[in-house]
Amino acid sequence: MNLNSVANALPLHRNILVAFSGGLDSTVLLHKLVCWREQSPDVTLRAIHIHHGLSVNADAWTTHCQQVCSEWAVPLEVVKVTLAENGLGVEAHAREARYAAFRASLQPGEVLVTAQHLDDQCETFLLALKRGSGPAGLSAMAVESEFAGTKLLRPLLNDKRDDLERWAVANALRWIEDESNQDDRYDRNFLRLRVLPQLTDRWPHFAEAAARSAALCGEQEQLLDELLANELAALTGTQGQLAIEPLLKVSDIRRAALLRRWLAQRQATMPSRTMLERIWQEVALAREDANPLLQVDPFEIRRYQQQLWLIPAYARQSDMQIAWPDTTQPLLLPGSSALHLVAGTEIRAPNEDERVSVRFTASGNLHIVGRNGGRKLKKIWQELGVAPWLRDTTPLLFYGETLIAAAGYFVTVEGQFREGSEGLAFVRQRKGQ
Repeated sequence: MNLNSVANALPLHRNILVAFSGGLDSTVLLHKLVCWREQSPDVTLRAIHIHHGLSVNADAWTTHCQQVCSEWAVPLEVVKVTLAENGLGVEAHAREARYAAFRASLQPGEVLVTAQHLDDQCETFLLALKRGSGPAGLSAMAVESEFAGTKLLRPLLNDKRDDLERWAVANALRWIEDESNQDDRYDRNFLRLRVLPQLTDRWPHFAEAAARSAALCGEQEQLLDELLANELAALTGTQGQLAIEPLLKVSDIRRAALLRRWLAQRQATMPSRTMLERIWQEVALAREDANPLLQVDPFEIRRYQQQLWLIPAYARQSDMQIAWPDTTQPLLLPGSSALHLVAGTEIRAPNEDERVSVRFTASGNLHIVGRNGGRKLKKIWQELGVAPWLRDTTPLLFYGETLIAAAGYFVTVEGQFREGSEGLAFVRQRKGQ
């Protein structure tokens, strides 16, 4: 085992963030990268250590990682995470928290490098087989994949754990042993401790064979991606919505393949066959007057105007009222946006006795500028073609009990700007704008 696996996997990348747990695998990875940096001085390394807080030894592991990184002149970021309680199990919770931290830490131009190896690939393949996954799941892990707008690289994926241990011993490396790795209640540990040793005793090259099968599954998925790319593009609208009508005319198998790729393009978790059937039956084929919704964390799948939409899950705000006592200052909304009242000619300014507030629903007949007669808010939204989930989260500006405007959509007659009076504009600014 030499530096070729690292050099071959990272030929074009010079800014690297290393996931560093302090265990054998990531210690060997970081050491090899440090050695490679000596040969290529233009390489910049950073490491990130995730403190899950699951072990009584977690603080000691952090100290160990800090000492190692200090010795090797690698800047280390330590991130403490709190595991979500979303029913996924400890392993999945921890992985979700780790990768969320990696996304947040990555700097422009950096790639993420992790230490999965051949034995990990075999375990991942068998776990996918246990779940009844298709080719996408059985393709397991790739040496290089897209991640958070950059790349996730696994340069050790073709190396066996025994090879890593020999490297560690030969270079007198120190690493930690996570006691939870001996707990075979966890599926991956069960495979590592009890199943794979027997398979390897019987078939010494079982891990390599499993990796070849995973690679072949990956090739089949890539071929399907290419064959279906034009069709999927034709079905997908400018906002990422998927047309339902053409999917009625294709086979169940083809439709499922298109749905999977539509979800994958939007970084959704790959659905099971049962979930795909639910998406089709409960959302796409729901009765015409329904407003169907299916939760696919962290997203919702909705139907609107005979199209499927994948949107981030959001909290309903229909009962919320937010006072805006000082309209010279922005009003921060739950989530990631702020409201501003600035000079303009969109709406009138409030009278001194009118209390300003923001709400998300309005009752009664409303008269809006540019339309004759009164309408219920629901009817206005329908006429404007506003999707139901946007209706629930669109800020409505009130003066007292009078609706003045809906941010980005309409102004009421009562809120209309009049020549010769003070005028304002009602502006919603989203995060990043």
